[in-house]
Amino acid sequence: MKDLLFELRTEELPPRTLLGLSTALTEGITKGVDGAGIAHGKVHSFATPRRLAVWIEQLAESQPDRPVERRGPPLANSFDAQGAPTQAATAFAKSCGVALEQLTKLTTEKGAWLQFRGIERGAATTTLLGNILSQAIAALPIAKRMRWGAHAAEFVRPVHSVVLLYGEEVVPVEILGLTAGRITAGHRFHCPRPITLKSAKGYESRLRRAYVIADFTKRRERIRAEVAAAAMAEGEDCVALIDAALLDEVTALVEWPVPLSGRFEQRFLGLPREVVIATVQDHQRYFAIQTAQGVLSGGFITVSNIESRDPAKVREGNERVVRPRLSDAAFFWEQDRKLPLRAHAAKLSGVIFQAKLGSYADKTARVTALSELIGKRIGADNLHVKQAAELSKADLMTAMVGEFPELQGTMGRYYAEAEDLPRAVAQAIEEHYRPRYAGDALPDTPVAQAVALADKIDSLVGIFAIEQRPTGAKDPFALRRAALGVLRIMLECGLDLDLLELLSASATAQPVKRATVVEEVYEFIADRLRGLMLEQPGTSPEMLDAVLANRPSSPLDAVTRLGALREFLRMPDAAVLAAINKRIANILKKTQLRADLSVDSQALTEDAEIALHRALEELRGPVLSATNQRRYADSLRALLGLQGPVNDFFDRVMVMDENIALRNNRLALLRDAQLLLGGVADLSRLPG
Repeated sequence: MKDLLFELRTEELPPRTLLGLSTALTEGITKGVDGAGIAHGKVHSFATPRRLAVWIEQLAESQPDRPVERRGPPLANSFDAQGAPTQAATAFAKSCGVALEQLTKLTTEKGAWLQFRGIERGAATTTLLGNILSQAIAALPIAKRMRWGAHAAEFVRPVHSVVLLYGEEVVPVEILGLTAGRITAGHRFHCPRPITLKSAKGYESRLRRAYVIADFTKRRERIRAEVAAAAMAEGEDCVALIDAALLDEVTALVEWPVPLSGRFEQRFLGLPREVVIATVQDHQRYFAIQTAQGVLSGGFITVSNIESRDPAKVREGNERVVRPRLSDAAFFWEQDRKLPLRAHAAKLSGVIFQAKLGSYADKTARVTALSELIGKRIGADNLHVKQAAELSKADLMTAMVGEFPELQGTMGRYYAEAEDLPRAVAQAIEEHYRPRYAGDALPDTPVAQAVALADKIDSLVGIFAIEQRPTGAKDPFALRRAALGVLRIMLECGLDLDLLELLSASATAQPVKRATVVEEVYEFIADRLRGLMLEQPGTSPEMLDAVLANRPSSPLDAVTRLGALREFLRMPDAAVLAAINKRIANILKKTQLRADLSVDSQALTEDAEIALHRALEELRGPVLSATNQRRYADSLRALLGLQGPVNDFFDRVMVMDENIALRNNRLALLRDAQLLLGGVADLSRLPG
C-alpha cells in the first residue's frame, strides 16, 4: 500500500464555492476508489484559492482478486457421438482463456453444462486512476464551466498543472488536457517558483514552507484565532464580529492569512448598525469590531494574503477603500429620510414584480387585502396591519436599499421609526421577510405574522398561476422557502388558519386565473408539511397518509390530528380498529354505492346489523362532538366501542346478499361506519 496525492493547481477559484468543490471532489474520488474495491486508509482534502487536492493514505496497489464462474453450453451440445468436442465447447474454452481440459462440469436438477471456474486478477490501481479522477471532476457542482487557451477541456477556472503521485512515483494520466506530474507551486508572491514534490506524505508540510496553508479547516481556525487576537489588541473589551459565512469566504480568498486592523471615522457610527456592518463585512470582507456591550467601535480587521514589508501602507489602503463606501451610505441615509415611506411606496408602480403579475404596487395591493383578512382571523390590529402591508415594500425604492439590497426590510424599519410610525408597523415592515432561511427567527407580532403570511402566499399563488412552479433544482422565486415559511409561521406561532381559504382569496385577487391553482399550491405546501411532520419522533409515512387523506385545511390542525393518532396507536386495540377500517374500505372500494343512498333502519333484519346501527347512532354524537372540538384523542378512543359490533356484523351478516336492496342497505351501513371511523384520520391507510 502507498499514499496517493492528487492536486489541481488553478487560477483563483470562486471563493463562495471553494469548500463545496473541495468536498465534492474528495467524495467523488473516494466513491470511485470504493466502487472499484480498492482498500485504503484515511482521506484528506485540501483547498486554497489556487488549488484543490486530495491525499489518500495507504491505498492498495490493486483491486482484490475475485473468483469467477461462467456457465457454458449444455454437455449434450459440447461433445459429439464419438466424444469429440464440438465447436461450441472449444469456443467457450477459448473465450475463458483456458484449454478445454481445464473446464469442469456443472450438474443440477435442470441438466448439465460445461463450466469455467477461475480467479480474475484485480486491476492495478494506477490503471484505474485516470477514469476515477475524470468521473469525479465531471461530477463537480460547477454551474458554468469555461475553456482556456487552445484547450478543449472545461473547468471552473483555467488549470495550470496536475499532480498525481502514488507513493514516490508519478502516474502520468491525462487530466483536463494536462499530463500529471510532480510539479506544483507555492504562494504567488512569497514562493512563486516551481516545487518538486517527492511523495504524497510531504505535501502539506512542503506547501507550508512555501507560505501556503493547504488545509481549509486549519487555515480557517488560524484566521479565527488571529482575528480575535487582533480585536483584543484594539481594546480589552473589544471583540470581532466573526460571521461564519464571512469566515469561510475569507478563508477561501487567502493562502497565507495575515490579519491587519484598521479604523474609520467615528461620525459613521451614527449610521444604522446594519449599514455599517453591511459595508464593512458584506462589501469589503472585513471583520467589524464591537465592544463587550455590543456597540461598534469604529475598528475593523482585514485579512491580507501577504506578509507586507510595510503593513501601515496596507492598513492605510484598506481604510481608504472603506471610507467612500461609508460616505455614500451616510449620503443615502440623509437623502432617503427627506421623503416619507408612503412617498417611496408611490414609486413601486414603476417596478415590475413579474411581467404577468404586474408591478410591486400591484403586489402590495394584493398583499394588503390578504393581510387584513389574516389579521382579522388572528386578532391583529387592522389599522396597523393595513399600514404595515401598504409600506412593506416601500424601502425597495430607497437609495440605501438600492446600494445594499440585503438590507430590504431592515431599512424600512429604520425609516418608519424615523417618521414616528407605530412600533408594530415598523417591526412588521422588517419582519415580514422572515424566515429568510432555514432556522431564521419568525415574525414576533400578530401584525408582522399577518403581513409575512400574505406576502409569501401571494408569491406562491401568483407564480403557480402563471405556471412557473419549481422544477428539479430550479426555484428562481424561492417558492420552496416561501412554503416552509408559511408552515413555520402557522405551526410555531400557533396560528390556526384555514389555508384553503387564504389560497382561494389570493387566487381571486391574481391578474391571472387558473381553476386548479388553489389545489396545486395546497398540495405543494402539503408536501412540505409532510416533510416537517415526518421529522417528529414516532411518526411513520402511513400515519401521515392517514392524517393528510382528510385534507385538513389548517396545518396546525393536521399536526394536532397526528399527535392524537400517535397517542391512539399506543393503545392495544388500535391495530384491530385499523384492520376493521381497512376491511370496510376494501369492500366499499369494489362496489358502486350511490352517494345519496342512506340506511333504512326498518329494512335491517339481522341482530348483528341492528346492533351495529344502534352502536353507530349512540357513538355518532360523542365522536362528532369531540372531533369538532378538536379533542381528537377522545374521538379515537370513543371509536373503540365499534370494535365488537363491527366484528359481530362481519361474522354473522352476509354483506353481498343476492337481494340488491338488502345488499345496498348493508353497504350504506358500512359506509356510515367508515365515515365515523375516518373523522380524525383515514385509519384504513394504517398497517392492519
